[in-house]
Amino acid sequence: MAIQDPGPSSATQPTDAPLLQQALDAVRVGAWDWDIRTGDLIWDREMPLVLGIAPEVFDGRIETWRGLIHPDDLPVVLAQAEYALREGAEYNVKHRVRRPDGTVGWVAVRGRIVAGEDGAPAHMVGRLWETTESLAALDSVGRALRHMSDGFLAVDADWRILYLNARAEGLLGPSWELVGRTLWDIPALSSPGLESGCRRAVSDRTPKGLDLLLPTDGRWYHLRLIPVPDGLTVYLTDITEKRQVEEEHAAMEHAAAERAARIGELTAALAEALTAEDVVAAAAERVLPLFGATGLIVQAREGGRVQPVGAVGYPREFLDQLAEGGIPAGSPIELALHDGVPRFIASMEEMEADYPEMGGLPGLSGKQAWAFLPLLVSGRAVGGCVVSFDRPRRLSGEERTLLVALSGLIAQALERARMYDAEHGRAQELQRGLLPRTLPSLPAVTAAARYLPASEGTLGGDWYDIIALSADRVALVIGDVMGHGLPEAATMGRLRTAVHTLAGLELPPDELFSHLNDMVSELGDDFYATCLYALYDPASGLCTFAAAGHPPPAVVHPDGTVHFPDVAANPPLGAATPPFETTELKLPEGSLLVLYTDGFVESARRDIDSGIEQLAKALTAALDSARRAGPAGDREASPSPRRGALNRHAEAGHLDRLCESLVSTLLPAQEETNDDAAVLVARIHTLSDENMASWPLPEDPVAAGLARDHIRHQLAEWQLDDLVMTTELIASELVGNVVRHAKGPVRLRLLRSRTLICEVSDGSLTTPRIRRALDTDEGGRGLQLVAALSQRWGTRYTSDGKCIWTEQPLPEPLW
Repeated sequence: MAIQDPGPSSATQPTDAPLLQQALDAVRVGAWDWDIRTGDLIWDREMPLVLGIAPEVFDGRIETWRGLIHPDDLPVVLAQAEYALREGAEYNVKHRVRRPDGTVGWVAVRGRIVAGEDGAPAHMVGRLWETTESLAALDSVGRALRHMSDGFLAVDADWRILYLNARAEGLLGPSWELVGRTLWDIPALSSPGLESGCRRAVSDRTPKGLDLLLPTDGRWYHLRLIPVPDGLTVYLTDITEKRQVEEEHAAMEHAAAERAARIGELTAALAEALTAEDVVAAAAERVLPLFGATGLIVQAREGGRVQPVGAVGYPREFLDQLAEGGIPAGSPIELALHDGVPRFIASMEEMEADYPEMGGLPGLSGKQAWAFLPLLVSGRAVGGCVVSFDRPRRLSGEERTLLVALSGLIAQALERARMYDAEHGRAQELQRGLLPRTLPSLPAVTAAARYLPASEGTLGGDWYDIIALSADRVALVIGDVMGHGLPEAATMGRLRTAVHTLAGLELPPDELFSHLNDMVSELGDDFYATCLYALYDPASGLCTFAAAGHPPPAVVHPDGTVHFPDVAANPPLGAATPPFETTELKLPEGSLLVLYTDGFVESARRDIDSGIEQLAKALTAALDSARRAGPAGDREASPSPRRGALNRHAEAGHLDRLCESLVSTLLPAQEETNDDAAVLVARIHTLSDENMASWPLPEDPVAAGLARDHIRHQLAEWQLDDLVMTTELIASELVGNVVRHAKGPVRLRLLRSRTLICEVSDGSLTTPRIRRALDTDEGGRGLQLVAALSQRWGTRYTSDGKCIWTEQPLPEPLW
């Protein structure tokens, strides 16, 4: 054995020997001498005792000593030895040793380089002592670090790697290659921001972080750089899934924001378009990029013929032939104009198969897919719009819905532009034409309205509207574009059109107002509008109000009391900053809602507060007069809220006379007014409990069967047996889709009104889409079946998910 006893130091005195021996016995320290050139290693007699091995285990070779070092610590030991040899620095390391009996101990080793006669390192000599007890806890920590799920690296003050755990080795490389290297020199960690981030973390004494895409596995990792007293620790956490979710969410938000911006831009551009050519230019600039389309044709119906108004993205030869020969009989656009149903064609093969009458005209256009959209205004086709693509394209259900909605905006803009081109003498007729000619008779409300122009006959911007929505809900709208003249009247029409379109998309009042605000803001600094929007739900009796610079509504309770609810105040449209606040109010059955513009209560001799007070008195007086008229008057003037055509007719007559009474009181004929005025009076009706049924359903395939059971029993109770089969089919398809593709909670609701309404709600925001199923497909026809069996169907979004609704006509109307 190459073990030698160096003997006592020359400085030791005989009288000190017992004390020194006690010290050596208490803390055993071994000495060693490594001949760097030959590889021989000399131990003193204490070394085996410190290491806990028999003297004969060691044979004097450096390889034998390395075999005793724990494999996990060997890269660090070798790196420290190499560094000491290269730099002539002190060798100082702590590591584990594996004894022949299988036990493990910790030792601390310190040494220095001894140069030979040639000045090169010849020997390394040093001491070794046991530190097992003091490093036991560190060993536990080290094992935890070694096998933790995140990558972990320890870096010294010179930015050299001291330690890597198993996860880091799997990502970056083995320890024996990386220990001792500078952190940012590791190829897998190559990043411009890593070095600067490390230096900032140490200098600021604050953790830093950055994301890296590692080439070893192609995944994203977050590097957490945490400064410690003697260097830096680095954690690598896999964030690939999180990053993907964030990117998908950001992409969805970006797409939604871009779509909303495009719609807002289109709405504003169409609002500013005064001529038909302006409408085509605005539609081409905003609609085509939204869908990746390359061609647009807008046509207007003049008398019995359809004439092109403008086109973008088509060769001149095609346009000349279209102008010369006209639209072929049986073409998709002709059929769309005839029945008001859009046609969507996904490929040239589909065009040739379904519309052979078109001949070679589609090929001459250079297009491969088309959307043929009728331009409808108040149910009347005023023209057609063709959006085309230069490659095959099958539009999704959401894209088709959006195209149809946008075609409504284009239709209204086109119609306004054509009317604007008419003589100025028809301006007053234009303004009245933009208001509802008749108010719809709906289950939830019976209404009457009046519009009175200013005395001097100037055009104004007051308007009102009643919009039927799903589930018998109804929107009551009244607004006022500030100022007078033809532009204000045109803006009023645009706003009413926008409200119709946005309400039809089932937008909540605050979001609808945000779109209207953007539209008015785009008109310029001189354009402002006030608006009051009331969304009434007869199933719950709740009415949600949104007001933008508009006077509050009057609410008349069934007992005759009049009050003006404290509706959240928002600035006028064009001057507001979203979000808009809304107010929710529960209205008793039979209550009256009175909406009005400022011109109805304000005049040169009366401020708006006095006018509102006078309106309250006028309402009270009119209702008291109706009650004093006696039983006959009660039946005619103040009908009960029971359903029935006769009651509704009498009620409409009462409300019409009430409007006349209010007008004569607040706007006497002998008084001149300098502002136009509008008033809308509506009696609201709740849906009785006996006409509603609702059930929760499990998130399980059995939900469809439970839904059918509920429907059978409820329709039998309502004596609607003729609708059982179709309603079961509709509910089965909707519930099945929710169970397969959405998430809970799932609820089924039936409403019996002028139609039978079937609703299935869930907690998902996904949009159901009708797709064209192939003959060989085993599924994919559910929504086609729902559409075929329903009079109407659609989707609206709620605060906690969505609701898919359908309507079926009743065998005998209830009113």
